[in-house]
Amino acid sequence: MTKKVHRRMFLKSMLYFAFAGLALSAGGYSYSRYLEPKLLDVEKIEFTSPKLPQSFSGIKAVQFSDTHLSDHYTLEQLKNIKESINALSPDLVFFTGDLIDDPLHYKEKNGIISQLADIKAPLGKFSVFGNHDHGGYGSNIYAEVMMQSGFTMLKNESRDIRLADGAVITVSGLDDLMLGKPDYQNLEKGLSEETFNILLAHEPDAWLHTKKLAVDVQLSGHSHGGQVQLPFYGPLITPPFADIYTEGLYEYGEKKLYVNRGLGTTRVPFRFLSMPELTVFTFNKA
Repeated sequence: MTKKVHRRMFLKSMLYFAFAGLALSAGGYSYSRYLEPKLLDVEKIEFTSPKLPQSFSGIKAVQFSDTHLSDHYTLEQLKNIKESINALSPDLVFFTGDLIDDPLHYKEKNGIISQLADIKAPLGKFSVFGNHDHGGYGSNIYAEVMMQSGFTMLKNESRDIRLADGAVITVSGLDDLMLGKPDYQNLEKGLSEETFNILLAHEPDAWLHTKKLAVDVQLSGHSHGGQVQLPFYGPLITPPFADIYTEGLYEYGEKKLYVNRGLGTTRVPFRFLSMPELTVFTFNKA
């Protein structure tokens, strides 16, 4: 990493921590520390595509991301998220990375499994690695927790979802850009221009490359929507590989990227104008 990049990250970090002081002095500490991080915004998005098989039209998928389980995001909060997801009756569930803030030292892994295993999705539950899932030698821990919870781990690979009438769509997953080993060539092998393809990629800026592949929809997290935003300015700071695409829906012709703001917090336990999010996608044939 160059000195210029180090300097830019240092300046961004100073802005971020300056906000914490500003929030405290302005009386916003309690809101950004204790209230907004515990709120939940359920975003509803509709995707239409002529590539979607008719028998898949109307299927519902829920995306959740970036729980960062820790003292600041508890198993009780995860239980509430599980109940919120099940209340939406999804056909598919996608987790786009960063389950535990520090997986090597987290002591309640069995509690995570009991909650995630209770999530219901008749067409499947899928997940990918985030940078915190790989961090601190946590890769095997994360993979084991997700697999024991009934999630299919996708690492530069694809899985077909096939209905009884033979109709197929594909769900793919890219390994984490920061600490994993993303393999675009291997990913591309599982993609067909004839099939409707959903890609899970933790870092949204992967779209700079993946939008050139046979990807119809990419779902990402990682950015936390900046976690702290200012009115008329936007995020004060976003992590690497969330510099360009930070929140919400982006389009490239018929292709779509959606960036989920995530649920937990990291580095500092604040959220301001960047409410925790569940996203509900309805897919319809155009």
